[in-house]
Amino acid sequence: MVALGVAKTDGAYVVLNAAGDGLFQFLPLILAITAAKRFKMNQFTALAIGFALVYPNIAASFTAEKPLYTLFAGTPIESPIFSTFFGLPIIFPASSYLSTVLPVIAAVWAGAKIEKGFKKIIPDVVKVFIVPFFTLLITVPLAFLVIGPVMSWASDLVGALFTGIYDFNPVIYGIVLGAAWQVLVMFGLHWGLVPLAILELQKGPGVILVASIAICFAQAGALINIMMRTKEEKVRQLSIPAFISALFGVTEPAIYGITLPMRLPFIMTCISGALTGAYLAFFDVKMQVMGGMGLFAIPSFIEAGNSMTLIHFLIAIVANFVLGFGLTQLVKIPNLFGGPLEKDATKSLDLEKELVSEGATEQVVTSPLVGEVVALEETPDAVFASGAMGQGVAIEPSVGEVVAPADGVIRLLFPTNHAIGLATDDGAELLIHVGMDTVALDGKGFTAHVVQGSKVKKGQLLLSFDIDAIKEAGYPVTTPIIVTNMSRFRDLKVLAEGEVDLGDTLFELN
Repeated sequence: MVALGVAKTDGAYVVLNAAGDGLFQFLPLILAITAAKRFKMNQFTALAIGFALVYPNIAASFTAEKPLYTLFAGTPIESPIFSTFFGLPIIFPASSYLSTVLPVIAAVWAGAKIEKGFKKIIPDVVKVFIVPFFTLLITVPLAFLVIGPVMSWASDLVGALFTGIYDFNPVIYGIVLGAAWQVLVMFGLHWGLVPLAILELQKGPGVILVASIAICFAQAGALINIMMRTKEEKVRQLSIPAFISALFGVTEPAIYGITLPMRLPFIMTCISGALTGAYLAFFDVKMQVMGGMGLFAIPSFIEAGNSMTLIHFLIAIVANFVLGFGLTQLVKIPNLFGGPLEKDATKSLDLEKELVSEGATEQVVTSPLVGEVVALEETPDAVFASGAMGQGVAIEPSVGEVVAPADGVIRLLFPTNHAIGLATDDGAELLIHVGMDTVALDGKGFTAHVVQGSKVKKGQLLLSFDIDAIKEAGYPVTTPIIVTNMSRFRDLKVLAEGEVDLGDTLFELN
């Protein structure tokens, strides 16, 4: 709109900017809810922590014309102190906690630990209001005194590092940022650059984030190559929605679902980002306004009176796509779901001939685990939560054993024993995936009690796993149970909630 001559003070600009920017300004509130789900905390208590961090009066109260004193003066983490909490210095970032990621996530994590402790010692009769009260009483000051400052310093150090690289050589900066951007995003450290970019754009066109904007197209190109070369039907099915998302700047399904588990394709996209980052930096391409990612970023490079800015960015888009595809062609595409045998486990027509009972119209699937039912969309994995792998439910197990939820045949057993696929005698194809990202454990803590191709009976022990060892390694044990051939069924109805035992009805397929 600015490029078209609309003033930033114009009412239309203000309203539409609020529609686009409001979500990012109050991102900590959304993250508080999602983090609460991940850390098993009361969502309303977590939301209260988020509200405290972005409370409008906080910024005015903790900033002034002249600080009381300054900590770490002359360093990248220089911190002016404008107020104290019972004598303890309150280190408050100049940009506030609006739009931040790490502080609220870390605060909710700490709050979850504190809440869990209070739940153990406070009587049930007063637990509903006493636990949130004491949790907030401790967590909110802790967030302002320790957690927030530490997380802000981490982001500041990242920002200082990249600013120093840019001052030394813009092309090297483009290479480093283009190569590292996706890794920074994975750890939330990219937010050290975002405030700098926003401040830069308030003064005019900026360069800080330019090298990162078109990297999503490298993921899109890599996905096309993977779709063409993989022997796994399930990978192809996952790649299609991930490809569409990548075109619009949402790369989480591509990264976490496909390229990162495959490792080398992810590295190839980082190399692509480095090359195109160098190109954009060499031609001094500047972003005119803070906009979206992917195709939505194109308007951000429309510069009045200089068409070359947009042309260079479009070249970077095409180059990322071509490089993502071409570089991925140079590496081997590994199997994610057990190789060609996995394909046999997902061919519904073959299963119909071999397994489906004539006239069956519905099927009840029972719980293969002891634990607490969790909605699939609440699982801490974007691929499962999005339903891209199939519909179903998840369980937070309390006992490390997986049993057969129905009679059938083991069609898939991962070499790492962390996941198993069962084709039931009634025609459903079930995938039971123990934990999140547990493939990285390479089988440690998992034991299989069946082999691929085995016929099993309902209740038969399939896998055992060490819950404590998995958690100590840093991985959630939340276990999705999904139907991978939902095209054969009209709908799936979850019938269980709360605690379930082995053999309890879990969901119904119609």
